[in-house]
Amino acid sequence: MRSPFADFTIAPQLSTGPARSGQRNGVLSRVLTLNTISMMVGLGLALALSLVMLFDGNVAPLVATMVVSGLVALSGALLLRGDHEPTVAVHTLALGFIGAIFAAGDPAIIDLGLALGLIAALYAQVLGKSRYRALAWSVPALVLLTSAFGGDAGSMTLQGNLQPFAFITLAAFAAVAAVTATRLEIISAESPISQTRAFAVLAENILGAVVRYGADGGPVFISRSAGNLLGCRTFELDGAGLFERVHVMDRPAYRKAISDAANGTRASTIELRLRRDDAEPGAGARYIWVEFALAPLEGEDAAGSSNDVLAVLRDVSVRKDAEQEVEAARKQAEDASEAKSRFLATIGHELRTPLNAIVGFSDMMSEGIGGTLSPTHTEYAGHISRSGHHLLDVVNMLLDMSKIEAGKFEVHAELFAPQALVEPCLQMVENLARDRAVAIDAAVPEKLPQIMGDERACRQILINLLSNAVKFSHDGGSVALAMRRQGKMLAISVSDSGIGMRPETVERIGEPFLQGQDSLSRRYEGTGLGLSIVKGLVSLHGGRLDVVSEQGLGTTICVLLPLEGPLGAGKSSATIEHLYATKRDSDEDKWLQDEKRSAAK
Repeated sequence: MRSPFADFTIAPQLSTGPARSGQRNGVLSRVLTLNTISMMVGLGLALALSLVMLFDGNVAPLVATMVVSGLVALSGALLLRGDHEPTVAVHTLALGFIGAIFAAGDPAIIDLGLALGLIAALYAQVLGKSRYRALAWSVPALVLLTSAFGGDAGSMTLQGNLQPFAFITLAAFAAVAAVTATRLEIISAESPISQTRAFAVLAENILGAVVRYGADGGPVFISRSAGNLLGCRTFELDGAGLFERVHVMDRPAYRKAISDAANGTRASTIELRLRRDDAEPGAGARYIWVEFALAPLEGEDAAGSSNDVLAVLRDVSVRKDAEQEVEAARKQAEDASEAKSRFLATIGHELRTPLNAIVGFSDMMSEGIGGTLSPTHTEYAGHISRSGHHLLDVVNMLLDMSKIEAGKFEVHAELFAPQALVEPCLQMVENLARDRAVAIDAAVPEKLPQIMGDERACRQILINLLSNAVKFSHDGGSVALAMRRQGKMLAISVSDSGIGMRPETVERIGEPFLQGQDSLSRRYEGTGLGLSIVKGLVSLHGGRLDVVSEQGLGTTICVLLPLEGPLGAGKSSATIEHLYATKRDSDEDKWLQDEKRSAAK
């Protein structure tokens, strides 16, 4: 199996940073050191030759050699200080100066001088990386100008004397070029190898497993950790071994995910079931959930061809098991809630029929329709009627609550005047307020905008709020009802100065059967469904319920209902279809022709 990173270019990802920069500086320092030594060796030979020519009375070669020696010595000093860029610049200047001497000194070797000037510029391009690279191109131009304007003067002094120096210069330049090319080739070869090794070590030690797929979708590299993940040896996953461990139902998704990643440019994630071998021999197959994080490896192939794909595998069985447990618990809770709603609805319907009969007959007896009753019997009939009405109200609240929880409560939205709700609702709680000597103060403007909503549901909201306020008020207390417009909402506020609620109870407002007093010795009757129904009905209208309460001081409940009603109310979304399709002339003509043929027969 070939290396997973054989043709994977990773240099751009690792080309920056201290490690990469330090590697380049180290190689550059060695290259410049060897080049400086090569130049010094060449200058030593040139100096010896210049001294020989000095005895013949020719001073020019010695002067030129000393100038170049000074430049090389300067480069050595800069190199010792670690200034690599100035060193490259001085080397370039020295090489260019040598080329200028040859171009101007002897017309016979002017081509050599121009070539040396060009080599100096290329030297700066290869080793430099600052503004000196751009300035280095001026060196060949200066050499060319020197050969054009200084050729006659130089040729009279150096003509015929530069031939021996040419061989020394070529040898020194060849050494410099060889050192530069060799060291750069080594670093260019070592860098991808070191990076490939780093990625290989990472792949073998990563948490999970790493798999590389070829363009044909088959695995070309599988890390040893994949065997630990699937409880087998790594070579067992080669070829079709990994594919055969994928669950049969997940194999199409597995193939499609690899194909999409190979033909695309974006990473993707998929979760599959893979067979894991158990340590015990003879044990049945066990599947674990594995997450595949797939990413295409874009190479240098032709456009439109498939890419290799790198996949990181991770065992997510624990998370999937937790998700399944949560889903099972949610389903169980939903089933229990639905069963409770069905139970309440069934019990409610079963109780409503006999309660209606009890209430009806007790009212008939109280009114003397079946005959005159004694005072005692009339009192008994009144008790029966009140108890029946109370039970019927409880049953109706249970039915409403079950419909709201089941999502089967239908809101029939229509325009109505909200202030018209106040008087009927006050009449319904009037007897209860009179018995408790509770005064109800209603502050409702005569003119309020019409609201789109279910009038019966809004009346139920107001009745429940007023009933709770009166019930939990102290004897002789007061209840305040306010209704006003607030932007695009209708605000209905009911306040009392009663017993109030604890903060933890306020946070649970809206829970069915919630009681302000949970003990068996509580003073106030009720099922705890009043505010639950209010919250449900307000939610169905797209409104909001706000509660402010302090124990011992009272409670204020504010309901905000949108004037435009529930979302989509008042807007017909049904399509209108004609009961009878429009007749086409062709159909009618065909029918007449058929009738005529039948009559002719």
